[in-house]
Amino acid sequence: MEKIDMARVFISFAIEDRVLRDFLVGQKKNSRNFIEFTDYSVKEPWSSQWKTNCRARIKGCAGMIGIITKNTPKADGQLWELKCAIDEGVPLMLIHGHGDASKRLTTLPAPITGRRIYNWTEANIVSFLDRL
Repeated sequence: MEKIDMARVFISFAIEDRVLRDFLVGQKKNSRNFIEFTDYSVKEPWSSQWKTNCRARIKGCAGMIGIITKNTPKADGQLWELKCAIDEGVPLMLIHGHGDASKRLTTLPAPITGRRIYNWTEANIVSFLDRL
């Protein structure tokens, strides 16, 4: 059987939404549609050089999935990560962190103003990963 290379995917999230990142990573284990990626997200803060290290990690990924919640506008690190992916031309998929519309952002912060945020569905994630 041929080995399938998994896409390196950076998951950007507000630290308050760590459980959502854990859920996304866990979803690939339970997927019927073969969600496959290697999680390259930052799980703990780096030293003063974190932006340099983070930029290198983002550039080394095939794509980024940004989990967008009401915590995102206050998450300076996440906003920087999203801007970095855009600046570096890394394919970016934004997903709502919550299915309940009342828990979703109505005004998007820079740098994601005007960008589409997809519903968090297995089909949407698989479609994005298939394009990487």
